[in-house]
Amino acid sequence: MAALARRRAGRPGLIPVRVLLDATAVPPDRGGVGRYVDELVPALVRAGMDLAVVCQARDEEAYSRLAPSAPVVVGPPAIGRRPARLAWEQTVLPRLVRRLRADVLHSPHYTMPVRSPVPVVVTVHDATFFSDLHLHSAVKGRFFRNATRWAARHSAGLVVPSQATADELARFVRTITAPVTVAHHGVDLDFYTPASQAEQQRVRTSLGLGDRPFVGFLGTLEPRKNLPALVRAWTTVAGRSPEAERPTLVLAGGRGWDTELDAAVDAVPAGLTVLRPGYLPLGDLPAFLTAATVVTYPSLGEGFGLPVLEAMACGAAVLTTRRLSLPEVGGDAVAYCDVTDTDIASVLSDLLADPARRQVLSEAARARAAQFTWDASAASHLAAYRAATAGGDAFRPRC
Repeated sequence: MAALARRRAGRPGLIPVRVLLDATAVPPDRGGVGRYVDELVPALVRAGMDLAVVCQARDEEAYSRLAPSAPVVVGPPAIGRRPARLAWEQTVLPRLVRRLRADVLHSPHYTMPVRSPVPVVVTVHDATFFSDLHLHSAVKGRFFRNATRWAARHSAGLVVPSQATADELARFVRTITAPVTVAHHGVDLDFYTPASQAEQQRVRTSLGLGDRPFVGFLGTLEPRKNLPALVRAWTTVAGRSPEAERPTLVLAGGRGWDTELDAAVDAVPAGLTVLRPGYLPLGDLPAFLTAATVVTYPSLGEGFGLPVLEAMACGAAVLTTRRLSLPEVGGDAVAYCDVTDTDIASVLSDLLADPARRQVLSEAARARAAQFTWDASAASHLAAYRAATAGGDAFRPRC
């Protein structure tokens, strides 16, 4: 803790903190944790954070650009494989903390070193590993439940993206000794903004949509997104629409592990079109979200729901559910449905038939999205880091 003592001495009344952010868990395709870390890093730099980043080799250039004033350290090639990364986290990362003279280690994806020379702040993104066992494989669920329980007992602070997640952790995790900080995600309003007609047409052309209306989804195609129910609901709505008005369904995002989605798509009758373009280039996302007649996100539960916020910022009419954090994000600026295909179909049909209602939602969504900023999220993280270093004897280094 000598580095912290020196910094305290130099800045009376304020606890300056050097944070090492471990970005090695960030996947190559930027969903979920990747988007969170990529936006948090420059926001921390803007906040004046004394920051260092460790990442995989493929991300060195990106983080050097996002945080030009921060040391960026590259881990060994082997950590591209999850078992090797977890072993590296336990053995090498604590030594790197010492070498960089960090005061706090931020582990942004559930796991942390068992032994650390400094306090560790851990981000827990959601509690569905406890509340919805069927949405995850048995091995993955067991691993993340154990990691979350360990962090709740042994970290110096937990960061969660919503009050709903904090409440779920309190409900399912018996022992939480770490202080919990709610840090909502933000949205870059300079990037996620209504796209021009030319940009919308470019993305429509790249997807083969032409001028047809479409219902959009953006996210990993995994069980908790409830996509089979969406496909059945859309089939009902599109099937009874006049041929010229039938919306295409576009499910954009990486292929996950939803074993029922293929069967639902295969059952779509001839004359209706479902597109699964995979990951869209980041630069296409604002135009995709703007161009959609309705953006749907009928999730069974989210720790935050970043695609909903990004769609709102683009002025989309969004249809989502009231599960967990989603009302915390959407407020009164989105339309809500239950998770059944019958209810999704009912609300989706009403929205598609009511352009005035979609316009009202669009305007309300942009206003509400402006309340969620990455700078505010960074301020909450900074408070968690400072609280972790202020623990004094409550934190005992474990190596």
